[in-house]
Amino acid sequence: MKALIFEKFGGPDVLHYQEIDSPVMGPDEVLLEMKAIGLNFADVYRRKGNYHLAGNPPYICGYEGAGIVQRVGSNVTGIEVGDRIAFADVPYANAELVAVPKEKAIPLPDDISYETAASLLLQGLTAHYLTKDSYSIKNGDAALIHASAGGVGQLLVQIIKILGGSVIGLTSSEEKRQAALSIGADHMFLYREDWKQHVEDVTSGNGVDVVYESVGSTLMDSFEVTRIGGTVVFFGMAGGDPVSVDPRMLMDTSKTLTGGDLWNVLTSHEERVTRSHELFAWIQEGTLKVSEPTVFPLSEGAKAHKYLESRKSTGKILLIP
Repeated sequence: MKALIFEKFGGPDVLHYQEIDSPVMGPDEVLLEMKAIGLNFADVYRRKGNYHLAGNPPYICGYEGAGIVQRVGSNVTGIEVGDRIAFADVPYANAELVAVPKEKAIPLPDDISYETAASLLLQGLTAHYLTKDSYSIKNGDAALIHASAGGVGQLLVQIIKILGGSVIGLTSSEEKRQAALSIGADHMFLYREDWKQHVEDVTSGNGVDVVYESVGSTLMDSFEVTRIGGTVVFFGMAGGDPVSVDPRMLMDTSKTLTGGDLWNVLTSHEERVTRSHELFAWIQEGTLKVSEPTVFPLSEGAKAHKYLESRKSTGKILLIP
């Protein structure tokens, strides 16, 4: 098979598309012919050597994608050759063939395309647990979303609206502000504005019920605009490390700081399937929309990495074998 590989850490130019051995499928796995692969910043970090990679080169990036079953392991039941399968957390996805453990195989409804699944799952499942587990959005809740025009941010906007909440979003440009408003955000403010004052104004001085904090360096600002008894959900630090939080502040204000990590939630096949199929159902109903992806051939993976790192992309980037 052909795959996008790298043998040393570095920039996009270390990536090469070449013939390598097909994966050896275990008895509890299915062999998937890949139709669409999601590109994520985690792939950039792996390519650079920021993340530990097991084994020896050649290395293969990619953890998210969708395809069609070519072979089924001897211990696998409930999956047949020809079935459409997606996954969010299976390594070595940047290849024509991927061995997928049955536990991580997510059945794909006929009316959900491979491209939609590869665009949705990793970021969609993140937005799902943030709104269902880290803080359970209730009807009437006011939520503040940092980086609300980003991949996870746009899905958070829509899911919070589906669950009955109102959304105040923060972003960096007028173009991104309009993008978030177009998918349902109630208010959108720019970071260069006095956004804390704006949040106070639109909440009549009460503050929001929950802040979804993915910037890191804005953590204390997030606490300032959270109501007494409210919650800050910390799930990223794209803008730098957060400062330490004084537990006495939490006690005095009855506020909650909680964290979130997707891999602490996707602990079983049932969790993966149940959560994914709720996302698929919202797409089928038309209440959740995935923005049009930018598509590159897998053979041009180096170009796709460069484009992702340029920060010019607004939606998902897909690699197509």
